Amino acid sequence: MQTDNTHTPEVPELTPTELKDRLDRDERLALLDVREPHEYALADLPEAGQLRIPMRQVPGRVSELDPETDLVIYCRSGARSGRVAAHLLANGFRRVWNLKGGLLRWREDVDPTLRPY
Repeated sequence: MQTDNTHTPEVPELTPTELKDRLDRDERLALLDVREPHEYALADLPEAGQLRIPMRQVPGRVSELDPETDLVIYCRSGARSGRVAAHLLANGFRRVWNLKGGLLRWREDVDPTLRPY
């Protein structure tokens, strides 16, 4: 996965509040959690049929993603998901957003009961 910023496309971001609004409206979108398996049990977004593919596995599992569906990628803080979003954008995906601030900001803006980690 590309790690330098030399040719990285700008990654669009969705705030947690914007994501919650879209989920509440039952908009057709997919959530991609790129955290490690041990992180899922600690804290997560409300169930919305998330795909769970750790960041390091995304390049080998990209065929599991639908490039025609709006894809919101998240992690704990937004850093890993931002790198995955940039990778997907550089590889032909066009409907990709990074969850700005990740679960930490979701907890801050939407659900203060979410367990911090």
